[in-house]
Amino acid sequence: MKVYIVRHGQTASNLAKVYNFFEEDINSNGIKQAEELSEKIKDLKYDVVYCSPLLRAKHTAEIINRNKIETIFDKRLEERNPGNLEGRPWDTTDRDEYWNYYSEVQFGTEESVKHLFSRVHEFLEELKTKKHESVLVVAHSGVSKAFYAYFKGIPEDGKFLNLGLKNGEIAEYEI
Repeated sequence: MKVYIVRHGQTASNLAKVYNFFEEDINSNGIKQAEELSEKIKDLKYDVVYCSPLLRAKHTAEIINRNKIETIFDKRLEERNPGNLEGRPWDTTDRDEYWNYYSEVQFGTEESVKHLFSRVHEFLEELKTKKHESVLVVAHSGVSKAFYAYFKGIPEDGKFLNLGLKNGEIAEYEI
């Protein structure tokens, strides 16, 4: 089964470089990114769309899913919850440490990288039991990092900061 993962278009929080989990829509640049991605993948065949239930992912999916293929929302595809870091600038934490799989550092009440990866990997294990030929997943940077870990493994240093998709990017994997 082919699995395509897309990261949602840009949001104001992405642009401002602040932690966010709340319901935030994509901004005008995010809409443009989604429209460009829609054009890029117009000939891509997929049986179903799995999508994070967060607004920014839902809006991106709505734009790129030109053929109105069935969309299934799954909470396991939500972004890593930053807890009480919500709304705070990224530079209030050591970003390499924040995205280090092996780190024991807790910056606040954020969801751990291991927990995020565990729930996304559970989703992928369940996906293996489905009879799809090809699926499109619309989610977030953290989820794309978990996909990377699932398909390519954990880097020796455990660092995932630069291994996620950028806004409006797509990656392809094979289960």
